[in-house]
Amino acid sequence: MADHRKVVVIGAGAVGVTFAYALQISGEADEIVLVDLDRKRAEGEVMDLNHGLPFTPPVVIKAGDFDECRDARIVVVTAGAKQKPGQTRLELVQTNVGICREVVTRIVERNPSATILMVSNPVDVLTYVALKVSGLPKSRVIGSGTVLDSARFRYLLSRHCRVDSRNVHAYILGEHGDSEVAAWSLTHIAGIQMDDCCRVCPRQCGLVERAGIVEQVKNSAYHIIDAKGFTNYAVGLAMVRIVQAVLRNENSILTVSTFLGGEFGIEDVCLGVPTVVNANGADMIFDAPLPDGERKALQASADCIRQIIRQVGF
Repeated sequence: MADHRKVVVIGAGAVGVTFAYALQISGEADEIVLVDLDRKRAEGEVMDLNHGLPFTPPVVIKAGDFDECRDARIVVVTAGAKQKPGQTRLELVQTNVGICREVVTRIVERNPSATILMVSNPVDVLTYVALKVSGLPKSRVIGSGTVLDSARFRYLLSRHCRVDSRNVHAYILGEHGDSEVAAWSLTHIAGIQMDDCCRVCPRQCGLVERAGIVEQVKNSAYHIIDAKGFTNYAVGLAMVRIVQAVLRNENSILTVSTFLGGEFGIEDVCLGVPTVVNANGADMIFDAPLPDGERKALQASADCIRQIIRQVGF
């Protein structure tokens, strides 16, 4: 059925399973399939998820293989080597590029109409590799990008400014990693631009406080990995948000990783930028005006990713 909301998850590790659990609770999917090299692990996770069905909206949940991609609306790729304590996302690249090639090829062989959501790290590099390997239109290969980073930014701003995070609109742009850029010029609280908020706030915070918030955003994953070995809850929810925007044809603006062809003065790279996400995938980039400092920082982030892309032969 054309409107069947089937989501296939490649990789039944912590991130893939947490996403499947959050997706089950959300009620956004009609069918969720876990695919993993360790079929027994996937079957065990599915059994556990199915035992919760009396408490969630109806959904079919099962383990399978790549043939399940044939009628999927979205295929979410979380497979890959995980980030170890003290390891940067970019150090994962060689191993995960090889995994990405194989996985994407097998998906497209079975379903050239699916939308692919890349989550494995380094996600911007792997989104670019997936796009080139798949031959799909750029709109249908999306990376999770800086959707999670932007959520972290919003949360930390909300805590600092003592307002509900849902009233904060803020974006982290560029790499999902160390070169990411906080777009202060696009940051608003209740529709008020951040600079204007700070002028009337009695706390009179300045550049030092802002820099501290950005550092917390950048280092969040490292702290979590040091403490428990991996991140999974917030990224799982971020993935549901992206999938929801596609399945519901929402036209939501999310900072997914998508291919840039001149926007922000950047060519031939995938980065997290404000993008309209709907049934077509990453449908349109919002080429927002940025001050010179932020634009140059974003271009530097693109150069960082482009260098890695070239090192792996793309």
